[in-house]
Amino acid sequence: MHTSIWPADRLAEARAVIADVAHHGDHLIRLACNVLVQHGETEQEREDARILLVVIDARQPTRSAPQRDHDGEVVR
Repeated sequence: MHTSIWPADRLAEARAVIADVAHHGDHLIRLACNVLVQHGETEQEREDARILLVVIDARQPTRSAPQRDHDGEVVR
């Protein structure tokens, strides 16, 4: 019986995070988006979650990219 309630609860939580995205950290937003990408009820909901993931990822500097100064020189 629990298994039928679990997905609905996770979807509701994910939607709540996305609805109030300004008050949540990127990690939680990513988790919510991943839930919606995989389990969203409509193609539009899944696509919106994919787009938000791209936006969140674009806000984060790439960890493996070298740091550069204002002139574009690699900072060591």
